[in-house]
Amino acid sequence: MANDTLIKGMLFNESVRMIAISGKGIVEEAKRIHGLSRVCTAALGRTLMITSMMGSMLKNDTEKVSCIVSGGGPAGNIVCTSRSDGAVKGYIEEPTLELPPTTDGKLDVSTAVGWFGKLTVVRDMSLKEPYVGTCAMVSGEIAEDFANYFTVSEQQPTLLYLGVRIDAESGDVRSAGGILVQPLPNCPDEYIDVLTAKASEISRFALMLETSDARSALDEIFDGAELCVTNELSPCFKCDCSRERLEKVLIALGRDELMDMIKTDGHAELTCHFCNEKYDFSCDELERLLFACTKNRTEDDDEI
Repeated sequence: MANDTLIKGMLFNESVRMIAISGKGIVEEAKRIHGLSRVCTAALGRTLMITSMMGSMLKNDTEKVSCIVSGGGPAGNIVCTSRSDGAVKGYIEEPTLELPPTTDGKLDVSTAVGWFGKLTVVRDMSLKEPYVGTCAMVSGEIAEDFANYFTVSEQQPTLLYLGVRIDAESGDVRSAGGILVQPLPNCPDEYIDVLTAKASEISRFALMLETSDARSALDEIFDGAELCVTNELSPCFKCDCSRERLEKVLIALGRDELMDMIKTDGHAELTCHFCNEKYDFSCDELERLLFACTKNRTEDDDEI
């Protein structure tokens, strides 16, 4: 698996924020785990990369950000979650969906994802209630939808590029990358004009990653823009599921549901949507969880 890099920096004397990701390894791992088709590799890959970039904006490792793309297309919903180190996990509901290429020979991500629904971003800041932002989908191409989200829901104008390059014959991931650029308050208009003019160069980032490392590509793209790198992370596709977490899920189902599992099936098999890991709980384990559920209920009743 490729070694990925997430680079955070500033442009034009710290008047513009820049985040870039080289995410071939993340996309390859997602493709392997979920058995993704070409078009779904591109769709999920783009969403994983922007979610990782947004995760890197978080202040501490107890926080997380989740992005739900509900575009209404045949590929179904896309769900991704990341933390402050850029580690990310995600899935697409119909991973094997394949569509014919567009008239210009590109993967038809827009039709697969759809643009009839909404994009939801949930930021869990370890407070009582998470912050939830929602906006309408605009294209189904992912980058345009997230750029619109930043502008509409967070009042933050954003230039965003996301690209996943896939070999047409083998389906292998050739490269994957993304660049996010956001002018900070009081950024001079002339700098914004320069960045807008660089849009075509920015859109070549994934292509450049086929023959260059991320830092060298960024130096070339932002030549003359005073790029100052402030931090580098090593993002990856990483699922944090565990038996302990799923035990809590089973307990949360309640006594009646657990008793029904014990009587009907004598066991329970749970599969993690993010990594497809399967967890089997025997009858004895379910009875132990039922006891814990009953004990918790009794203790709650005692407090009333």
